[in-house]
Amino acid sequence: MRIRRGTTLALAALTAGLLTVAIPGQAQAAAAPTATPLPLKTVADVVSAGDRVFVSGGRTSTDVVVASSTGAVVGTLSGLPGPTDLLLSADRRTLYVALPSANAIAAFDTGTLVESARYDTGAGECPSSLALTGRYLWFGYGCDQWGGNIGQIDLGRQPARLTTRVVSQDYHDYPLLAAAGQNRSVLLAGQPSLSPSSVYAYGIGAGGALTTLRTNDWSVLGSNLRDIALDPTGTTLYTAAGAPYEVQAFPFADISTPSATYPTGAYPNAVEVSRDGTRIAAGADATYDPDVFVFTPDGTELARFELGDELSDGALAWAPNGARLYAVAWDWTGVDQATLHVLPIPAG
Repeated sequence: MRIRRGTTLALAALTAGLLTVAIPGQAQAAAAPTATPLPLKTVADVVSAGDRVFVSGGRTSTDVVVASSTGAVVGTLSGLPGPTDLLLSADRRTLYVALPSANAIAAFDTGTLVESARYDTGAGECPSSLALTGRYLWFGYGCDQWGGNIGQIDLGRQPARLTTRVVSQDYHDYPLLAAAGQNRSVLLAGQPSLSPSSVYAYGIGAGGALTTLRTNDWSVLGSNLRDIALDPTGTTLYTAAGAPYEVQAFPFADISTPSATYPTGAYPNAVEVSRDGTRIAAGADATYDPDVFVFTPDGTELARFELGDELSDGALAWAPNGARLYAVAWDWTGVDQATLHVLPIPAG
């Protein structure tokens, strides 16, 4: 049974502010973390475009909150039916927002905050996860058990062309998706909500056709997958599952034995790789323990942070230059308050 943090701990964290736990003999954050309350009760995702940070409110919300790079709230994208997953284009000028309640994906200009396009996903109902490889915008969809699959929007065509059910695998729920910033030939999909968990590695061929390359061996990933990531080159995949109590790295070409592990404590629920691939952020819905950790790819821990609240699933985002890590947590004590945490990260 999961044991929630006690009220005493929560009050202490709120009184003392964010606690950065020192790792003896290793570099630490040069500045203090900050926490900004958001006009959201729940959180689905967070991304950083550099000068702006975007936080989505999830299926029960209608808003994406816009913040500055230091965490100050500067605006809101409102009137959106259940915004969940967020995705930035390679040049960070376009923000894609999954709208499962509207069976659509919206695109916004990150400078003007004006909606530039909306893509109807048709039979790909409840699009809830996004990935981008060149001209192809991928979305994981599924509203019910074993109705999940992957859809594709070819942005290189005018008008954009939609294709649904592009893989033979059925997913229990919508699959989690991840792409590699420097490799347009691979796509990773994870199966959430099941135990044991699984991921599928796909190759992207001519015309955006997906070919199943491999999946993991039985029980290798653990149970209750919460988040996945790919390094920029697409050679290493990362998984955060409810168990084991560590984020795991696997060769994309194998997925049978972890190449590295990153201890987080109980219930890992988020993993994010920095833009240059030199830092791994790992998060957990742990009890009485730090929530966010920063590692080098070989598993060396560089920093850890206690948020005071519970980290939302998948709610970690690196600033493009790697100097800051953004984490979004929610207050489980009944306040229904989401908070954006800005965590300065040591260089070197």
